[in-house]
Amino acid sequence: MDSNPQNTVRRTFLKSALATAVVAALPSGSGRANTFSRDSLRVWSCGGLAEAFMPANDRYEQQHGIKISYTGAFAAALGKSLLGSATTEIFGGRVLDLAKKLKSSGKMLYYKPLCFTSYVMVTPLANPVGIEKITDLARPGVRVILAPEASPPGGQAVQVLLKKAGILDSATKNCVLSGSCVQRTMDDIISGRGDVSIVELRLTRMAAFAGKTTVIPIPEEFFPPPPLTFTIGVMKDAVDRALADHYLQYITSEEGQAFFAAAGFIPAISDKGRELVKKLGVKDV
Repeated sequence: MDSNPQNTVRRTFLKSALATAVVAALPSGSGRANTFSRDSLRVWSCGGLAEAFMPANDRYEQQHGIKISYTGAFAAALGKSLLGSATTEIFGGRVLDLAKKLKSSGKMLYYKPLCFTSYVMVTPLANPVGIEKITDLARPGVRVILAPEASPPGGQAVQVLLKKAGILDSATKNCVLSGSCVQRTMDDIISGRGDVSIVELRLTRMAAFAGKTTVIPIPEEFFPPPPLTFTIGVMKDAVDRALADHYLQYITSEEGQAFFAAAGFIPAISDKGRELVKKLGVKDV
């Protein structure tokens, strides 16, 4: 069961964007590469975006004959290395402050909003204890699974969410498994080792987990703002600026954004995405 109205918005956006993609798709290796000085582009992103970037990159390669050299890894580590001596040409990062730091340091030329994440509760498919709302994690006897030691902002974000909901202490007391890996948390829920956990919606769309849990929405008012935002920017080390700009335009187009919708994100160009862009102040200044 998936009663989250945001998911309906994403499904509608996805159908529309994919329909546009079918009409606009170019033949494989369509010759666009000969308008650029290079036939390859280096793209880095935080690992959470990999499920969207990989198929998007494949489509871009097929359409334009450009080889995308993609790296997806822990956002904070990539950000730290880029603020140092590491280089790439495109960077899709989590947390708006990171994009601002890269821009102010001169490492990034400009950035745009890419997508947003959201949080949900997940239970085994049968939802054995009847979880309906966030406060149910504080009910006596409910077996909660958490991953407080997961790489930032994963574990910390859920702790903030529980605190905003006023149930951090109670939910923590109900915790029967406490780990450091959000994907392992999904495995534990699917296996019935606990009754409920809180994860990003994107995890429920991953091939290993899709359709294997009951997904229950959480009111947006409890979401911690910093981890919600993902941006994409052109770096100063882009060898062919025209190519980097073209790729970024593709990723933020309806066709490119459809891959992020399919992976469980809120596309920046969707109605909900535009609302969050304004609410969270996601703009290059």
